[in-house]
Amino acid sequence: MDTAPISDERETAAWDALAQVIDPELGLPVTDLGLIYKVDIDGSTANVDMTTTTPVCPLGSYLSQMAETRLKEIPGIDSAVIQIIHEPPWKPEMMSDRARQVLGIR
Repeated sequence: MDTAPISDERETAAWDALAQVIDPELGLPVTDLGLIYKVDIDGSTANVDMTTTTPVCPLGSYLSQMAETRLKEIPGIDSAVIQIIHEPPWKPEMMSDRARQVLGIR
């Protein structure tokens, strides 16, 4: 029987949890907006690299707090470290097809 390692299951759960973090200005999940660059589970800690649409986005700390809250709801995740980075810079091309459609971007 082939089963995924626990860390893979928690990584999938982490992506699912982050998909519940909604950007209040755009009304879309941060995952659809392409704001999540990396998710890594190390023991009971979720490490996430995320960005904002601009380096001066006033929602960075709010989105980071929401991501941390959602991640800590996952069984086996006791802490979350959210690092806001701006390299590479975010571009609209990073959005999912769904997000581009909702926002009317081709």
